[in-house]
Amino acid sequence: MDLGADEFEENLPLLQELVQEADFVGLDIEFTGLRSNLSGPQQISLFDLPSEWYLKTRQSVQQFTICQIGLSVFSAIEGEANKYIAHSCNFFLFPTTFGILDSEFSFQASSVQFLNQYGFNYNKFLKNGIPYMNEEQEKKIRHDILTGNWRVRSSPDKDQIKAVIDKVTRWLDLAKEGDWMTLPGIAGFQAFEVQLVLRQALPDIWTVLKDEGVVVKKVSKQHRWYLQNTSCDRESCWKEKILLSARGFSVFFQMLVKAQKPLVGHNMMMDLLHLHEKFFRPLPESYDQFKQNIHSLFPVLIDTKNVTKDIWKEMNFPRVSNLSEVYEVLNSDLNPTKNSGPEIVHASRCEKYVKTKCPHEAAYDAFLCGSVLLKVAHLLLQKIHGIDPVPESSFPQYLDVLAPYVNQVNLIRAGVPKINFSGPDYPSIRPPILILSIKRWPGVSEQQVYHKFQNLCKFDVRRLTRSQFLLLTNKFKDARNVLKEYRGHPTLCISLYRYWRHSPDVNCVLQVCGIVTAWALLAFIFGRSGP
Repeated sequence: MDLGADEFEENLPLLQELVQEADFVGLDIEFTGLRSNLSGPQQISLFDLPSEWYLKTRQSVQQFTICQIGLSVFSAIEGEANKYIAHSCNFFLFPTTFGILDSEFSFQASSVQFLNQYGFNYNKFLKNGIPYMNEEQEKKIRHDILTGNWRVRSSPDKDQIKAVIDKVTRWLDLAKEGDWMTLPGIAGFQAFEVQLVLRQALPDIWTVLKDEGVVVKKVSKQHRWYLQNTSCDRESCWKEKILLSARGFSVFFQMLVKAQKPLVGHNMMMDLLHLHEKFFRPLPESYDQFKQNIHSLFPVLIDTKNVTKDIWKEMNFPRVSNLSEVYEVLNSDLNPTKNSGPEIVHASRCEKYVKTKCPHEAAYDAFLCGSVLLKVAHLLLQKIHGIDPVPESSFPQYLDVLAPYVNQVNLIRAGVPKINFSGPDYPSIRPPILILSIKRWPGVSEQQVYHKFQNLCKFDVRRLTRSQFLLLTNKFKDARNVLKEYRGHPTLCISLYRYWRHSPDVNCVLQVCGIVTAWALLAFIFGRSGP
């Protein structure tokens, strides 16, 4: 099911009901870009602590926007053992342009090409995207609307409003009381915006929103006063309707938060950053505050990337590079619980994915996330019980076996492999840092060092001194290989980095302490030899 602004509001009650009755919700998000072109110290690196990684990535999240959110709502079918129904839906989003809100965002060429390769509907995103705003933006808009300080700010809206007022004014000159006209092609919250401006500008008209468009009726001033003060369509109610429409997807986001259902994704860290920035509040500068906020919004997070990494090692499954390949392996005969695991069916309005694979379409990937979660959980449950089929499998049982992975979200490139949203982060389990000391290579740069080793293994490189560089990889095998390959090399000396031995700061302190100690010793000696 694909929803734009035209279809969203009429489906909102159904979506709310589905989420309230769900066991868990699968999530995937597509963006207009992923990474800013950061360089130097601002570049993402394996050397980064989680807090450093967060501050760097925060800039990218503020620069790009969401173009599509996919949700797949999974519910156990009552009366049928271990059978689930999935309601999958794509939401095309576009930032609210209303009053003072006129967001700026960037496109990254590689991201546009990537989505275009998989058939992304840019027309629906740009022309019929569902509006949204975060809580801070909502407060500003609410204050302006309710205090009457609201104004049309964006140029396209101003042009449209001016054209509408001119058209209605010309019609009014010839119309009689009781006559009406229709303004077609105006929908969504912009229809409310147009009506509000017309009512403020023209005292002898009344407006009503109908399926065919905005209907304008010429009325007497007395009748206008009566409608304003007694109609269920009076201005105070109207302003709330405008605000509700302008909030758009943010209304559903609040429903999702209130439902407190487990949220499931795959490599979902960027998804969580964008959810916070676009629908909750601007990302805080504090990394710990960000973690606390996400945990209060979604107390149960499960990242299938984090879960499957461990399972793949234990089961000796073939190497996979993406979510679709993970799903295919778990659906194959390589999975010993393939025939006894949970059965998953698509809802009647969501049967597009029964026979059609749509990788990198957000709702399809959200469905894969949920399916992978159920299949992996069943595999873990079978390992605990030691029998197959496992009797009376249920989602609460699946959550119990997944407990070690709850709120552990994978980090693709940082000093630690995952972030813990319900407590302190775990210490790094990366390979040790290596130190490269260079002889007879003046003016060498980090980039040159990187290229020197890239055929053997890929390292993140950080300069320590003029002739020393730190090397870090996420593979123990690569660290061992480079130590072996360059043992005894005449110009490139590589060894394990020891902070107390190699740190320039420590060496400086030790040198200062040595000098102070030497002077103190000399003073003591000459002091004793005096008269």
